[in-house]
Amino acid sequence: MKESIGTVEIRGLTGAVAAADAMLKTATVKIQDFRIVGSGLVTVIVSGDVAAVQTAVTSGKTAVETFCDVISTNVIARPHEELEKMLC
Repeated sequence: MKESIGTVEIRGLTGAVAAADAMLKTATVKIQDFRIVGSGLVTVIVSGDVAAVQTAVTSGKTAVETFCDVISTNVIARPHEELEKMLC
């Protein structure tokens, strides 16, 4: 995995969809996964270059923090190859 990855974990499917929409509109990133974790938690995982992923994660968080709970955000600049096995 040569690209950076970013995650936004949100409580609620509607907020996750809105965050994903904002992330894709503000930066050149791709959605790698959209995981429904349980107990209302949904994680959106995107990939792209470092600056685009950071912009996307910030944008996704900002877009939904007024109407739903953002649990966590994270950007991993150079993920290890073994991490790809966990995400796919």
